Amino acid sequence: MKPLQLSAETAKMLSEKLNVPIEQLMHMPQHILIQKLMELEKEKN
Repeated sequence: MKPLQLSAETAKMLSEKLNVPIEQLMHMPQHILIQKLMELEKEKN
């Protein structure tokens, strides 16, 4: 599986929001990343 295609700024922002190291974030499957982002959105509302 290839690493996610994220810009440095996006990777940094996501790693901070998800409390995940950038290296771990880059190797995270895309569907898991999307799932985590959806959870964050739900928490905000």
